[in-house]
Order: sequence, then C-alpha cells, then structure tokens
Amino acid sequence: MEFTKSHGLRGEITVPGDKSISHRAVMFGSIAKGLTEIHNFLQGADCLSTIACFEKMGISIENRGDRVLVQGNGLHGLKKPDCVLDCGNSGTTTRLISGILCAQDFTVTLTGDESIQKRPMKRIMDPLSLMGADITSLQGNGCAPLLIKGGPVHGIHYPSKVASAQVKSAILLAGLYADSPTSVTEPYVSRNHSEIMLDLFGAQVSAEDTTATIQPASELNGAKVMVPGDISSAAYFIAAGLMVPGSQVLIRNVGINPTRDGILRVCQDMGADLQLLNRSEGAGEPTADILVRWGALHGTEIGGAIIPTLIDELPMIAAMACLAEGRTVIRDAAELKVKESNRIAVMVESLRSMGADVTETEDGMIIQGGRPLHGASIDSRGDHRIAMTFAVTALCADGATDIRGADCVTISYPRFYEDLQGLMV
Repeated sequence: MEFTKSHGLRGEITVPGDKSISHRAVMFGSIAKGLTEIHNFLQGADCLSTIACFEKMGISIENRGDRVLVQGNGLHGLKKPDCVLDCGNSGTTTRLISGILCAQDFTVTLTGDESIQKRPMKRIMDPLSLMGADITSLQGNGCAPLLIKGGPVHGIHYPSKVASAQVKSAILLAGLYADSPTSVTEPYVSRNHSEIMLDLFGAQVSAEDTTATIQPASELNGAKVMVPGDISSAAYFIAAGLMVPGSQVLIRNVGINPTRDGILRVCQDMGADLQLLNRSEGAGEPTADILVRWGALHGTEIGGAIIPTLIDELPMIAAMACLAEGRTVIRDAAELKVKESNRIAVMVESLRSMGADVTETEDGMIIQGGRPLHGASIDSRGDHRIAMTFAVTALCADGATDIRGADCVTISYPRFYEDLQGLMV
C-alpha cells in the first residue's frame, strides 16, 4: 500500500474501543454469572480471537457489532473444548486465558499464529506453575503451543521481573480460583484495566504501590462495560496532528487511564500543542477528548516508570522524534523486542531507510531529530503497530512510501486507513 506526503489533517475522529478492555470484558463476562453487556467493543482480529476461544468452551456470545452480549456460566462453568484453542495473533488472549484455564477441571491446548508461537510464554508459565498449575510448552521452547492440565491452584506472592499487565493479569485471574490471597509486585505499575474491571465484576482486588492483590472468589457477577476509545489507536492521530504541518485533529472519547497515558506526557514534554477536553470517568476508566495542533517539537528522554504506560506507542513516538529538534533517547524498552516483531530493530532499520538518524541500543534507541525524511519501502513484518506508524510517518516524507503487509492493521484497527484518509485536507 502506497502513501505520500500530506498537506495537513483536519477534523475530528472517534477511534475504536480499547483493545485491552475489550479482551478483558469478554473473558471476565464468560466466567461471571449472568449477562455481561459490552458497549463499543473493538471488532479487531485479536479481540475476535478471544470471543472464539470462549465460544468453544460453551459460552454464549452474541456479537451485534455495537454491542456484545456475553452469557456467563460462572467461575466453574467453562466446558472442555473439543478442539485446540486458537488465539490467532493475540498475546493478550494467550497469556490471560492461561490464568483461567490452569484452574479448570479439564485439559486444553492453546496455540496461535506464527508470531504467537515465537513470543515468550515462560513469563506466565513460571508464576502459574508456582501456583500449582501444570503448563507445558509442547515445543520445549517456552512458547505456544501450550498444553494446560487444569487443577487446584494456591495463592502466592510473585515478584515479577517485568512490568507487564499480561503477566499480572494471568496471575490475578488464576488467583480467583486459589485457596488463599494472590499478589503480584512489579518493578513499575503496569496498566491496571484488570484490577478496575475485576472490581466491577465483584472480585475483591486491591493495589498498594506496585503490588496488586486478589482474594479467592466464590463467584463473579455479570456487568455493563462501557469501553472507551483506545489510546493506542488514538496515538497515530495524535502524532499525525503534531507531525504534519497545518494539522488540527480532535480525537473523541479516548481512555486516559494514568497507567496508559504516557504518550500524552511525552508529547507535552516535547512541547506539543495538546489539550484534554470534556474529561469524564465511568466505571473507573477516565476519558477525554484530545485536541492536537501542529507545531514545533523538541527532543526528550523517555525511560523508567513511564515505559509501561506507553510501550505500544513507542514506535510512533520514535517516528515523531525524528521530526523534533534535538536528541531523543528511549531506554528501558527491551520489552519492544518481544512484541509482534522486534520493534526496536524494525523501527531503527525502517526509519534509517527514510533518512532518519537513529542508533539502536540494547534497550531502546537514540534519535537525532530534525532531518528531512523521504519515502521508502517498509516491511511491516505483519505488525499492526509498525504498519500504522509508517502510514503516518509517510505523510511527512518526500516521495512515496510503500508499506508491505499493510493489511495487518485489522488486528487492532480495521478501518484505520479509511479514517486516516478521511482527515486529509
């Protein structure tokens, strides 16, 4: 798919529902008792994989597009599937569902696409095994396919080496079934959508500093979930509005949970013209309209506790830094190496091909901004974040940019290109 330089973006947009929250609403609704009604559910391939997995375990799920209705069977109401559960490209599905499955009374195999079968699962296998779970990597490499033999689990306190919401959530979900409280301590606080939503469904969950704790549950109750716009999807329009000369873009109803709003803080550190309007909060998830206007940006340093709050947005931030004056340093971001692609290596290679001055480091990159960019041929590696990042970056580059594998955006944002085109002046 080919992209060329833009003369500016103008208008307003509403991005799809939050991917993390959509996944969790289906999962928690499936193991709750009664009806869960999900509004603004993300109709992306990853979240549809979660629906498919739970339908294969006997859960009735009605996908009406604007609403998803989940008829939960309770904590112990899942049925043994008659086939392997295919998680597609979704690491969230694979890791979180493992926490639920390890406490069931049946055996199941989890698999996914080629990318999932290379992504590290030992990070959830180890703590779940400490809880008594029986999980085996069938290839012996710590990746999917995973064979999970369900059984009793017990509570633990787990000091996680990584600040990962997927690791934390897998442990907390297993903790619902445990014989004593379960807690996870992280080096930094990762996104807390699971804790917020578990509370909505009636679980006893608490957080103190970087530790989250859950009590064993006898039952969860179905709930109404209003899914805010996904800030990770909004990030591309935030960046486009700031990068493309003459632009002004308003993004409506975006989730601005403090464990996810790192991109807003980084943009402000870079001198961005960015305003939050119409703030509100429902069921613990704050939202706002985000107004951005093009203007001069300058480099910044990004690392430490802010990294978990913007890990998915770092490719777009790196591209934005190429147009900012001065130096930007991204560190403590080694987690980017184990996403759908090695996003550090891919970003460095691809940005250089467009004329940027980027140096790869062990856990991030150093970007000398202010150099003009030109079109190039970009291989998305099947990574939706890479494809969307370079669709936006191409709008600021001389000449044409061709993105191979551009259709991978269906994983999280099926209408991305149409929505981007709709803002073009």
